[in-house]
This record gives sequence, C-alpha cells and structure tokens, in this order.
Amino acid sequence: MIFKSKSVLETYIIADKILTKIKPGSVIALLGDLGTGKTTFTQGFAKALKIEERVGSPTFKLVSEYECNPYKLYHIDVYRLKNSSEFLNIGGEEYLSSKNSYTLIEWADIIKDVLPIDTIKIKLSRIKEDKNIRKINVQGLNNGF
Repeated sequence: MIFKSKSVLETYIIADKILTKIKPGSVIALLGDLGTGKTTFTQGFAKALKIEERVGSPTFKLVSEYECNPYKLYHIDVYRLKNSSEFLNIGGEEYLSSKNSYTLIEWADIIKDVLPIDTIKIKLSRIKEDKNIRKINVQGLNNGF
C-alpha cells in the first residue's frame, strides 16, 4: 500500500488509519532517511491513541514510553546502535513481544534480523518532484484500506 502525504496533518491521518487496522502487540518498523517523517508519523500514531504528551524523537534516550490506557506505546530510535546485539543488550526483546503495547521503531533496518516476522514495515521517502510530499509505503498489513 502506498500513500502520499502533503502535510503533517495528512501524515497523522494515515497513521490513524493504520492504527485502525492493527492490534496491540504490533511492531512497526519505520524506515527512511533523515527528515522523511518517521517521528511525525509516530506523533500521529500517538495522537490517534489519545496520548496527550509531547512525542519527540527518542534519539538520545533510545526508548520513550507513553501510557494510553489500557495499552502502552513504545517509541524506539535505534539510530545510535551498531547492531541488533546492542538492542538485545538493553532488553530490546521486551519491546518486540509485549502484547499490551504498540512498538514503533525508527531506523529499524539496523535491527532487522531480530524483528518479528509479522513486523509492519513503513518506508517514508521524499518525492523527487516536490520535497514537501512524502511517499509512505506500508508493507505487512493484510486487511487493506
């Protein structure tokens, strides 16, 4: 499935649509270059979960946890890690197997060898003709829109 987003609001709407198609326990791999909208997508996802806290990039603290009763949202940024071993050394497997949470992982390609087989992959990229438009390619959702 491929979406095009022309604004932050449209990215939020796409994140909301994706949330309606998945269940707690889902792991979402967010892929894309710097500035393509991975954190913006996560902000939209959090908004759809009715999280009122500010959601920023967890680059320096690695994991941000948000309560959205009865679930949790884990927002993970593995940009600073070298490989999946480093992720597992910080207890990363907990975030990949929690049934009462949603886990969104930025730069997930760094730890792709430990991601669950049913991980939803979302690749964000800029459109060459207009750098303000994002292409959002979603793989792993079986029940389309």
